[in-house]
Amino acid sequence: MDKIFIKNLEVYGILGIHPHEQRTPQVIRVSVNAKIDIGFAAQDDNIEKTVNYSTMAQNIIRFIEGSSFLTIEALIDALAVKILSDKRIQEVWLRIEKPNAVPQAESVGVEITRRQQA
Repeated sequence: MDKIFIKNLEVYGILGIHPHEQRTPQVIRVSVNAKIDIGFAAQDDNIEKTVNYSTMAQNIIRFIEGSSFLTIEALIDALAVKILSDKRIQEVWLRIEKPNAVPQAESVGVEITRRQQA
């Protein structure tokens, strides 16, 4: 299966359990692998026949900037549902990281894989 991916998209959003995290937007890093069939777009050289990664990135940015979650788990699950609302996407792998959450670590986060429900 083919994939469209976005690696390390940096978005500012409200995410965290601590009071300062609920007041001040912080960097949230998102990576996505979306399984789709690119055959029709490749055959016709037509962006309208595929998932546009630029549009996907803008939708992710709007979603995160417009939301507020306590846990990465809640955010990543909600984002997966949002991405899979595009029925052309058969499966999505997501990684969400908080690069500034633990000073001694480069980053912390959660990864999930979700599929379209039959």
